[in-house]
Amino acid sequence: MTAQSRPEPADTAGLQLDAYLPYRLSVASNAVSRLIARAYEDRFGLTIPQWRLICVLAEDGPINQSALVSRTGMDKVTVSRAAQGLAKRHLLERSQNDLDGRSHVVALSPEGVRLYAEIAPLALAYEAALIAGLDPSEVALLKRLLMRLQGAAGVLAGERGEGA
Repeated sequence: MTAQSRPEPADTAGLQLDAYLPYRLSVASNAVSRLIARAYEDRFGLTIPQWRLICVLAEDGPINQSALVSRTGMDKVTVSRAAQGLAKRHLLERSQNDLDGRSHVVALSPEGVRLYAEIAPLALAYEAALIAGLDPSEVALLKRLLMRLQGAAGVLAGERGEGA
């Protein structure tokens, strides 16, 4: 299937919401996000978008907001609001982008680095608890399948090439 083609409508008689994979993915994602959001909000006063920015910046180092949008899969407004909130708390620093004077580069401040070091073990503990009932091979397979589904969705949306 090419990026320009779209699937033909199927017979709706077979649609069962609880068996519909996009629905199951959404419900599972929302449940995990709500669980983790409560922990990050209660303990650290962070929203999920703010946590994602902190994590990306901890992993990738200073990058511009356009790269943050791409890396996190969040829209520009969400990234901008999350970055503003982190900057107000002095967890994020902005500097002029030397390569493009119209944009800024964002990086974790020393306080942001310290907060990441505190939150990362909690994030890993939640992940461990969520996958405790799965074999390591099942976890690896799940991650590979999720990446393939994400790539297929990108192809259908015309966002990526066929090899994604």
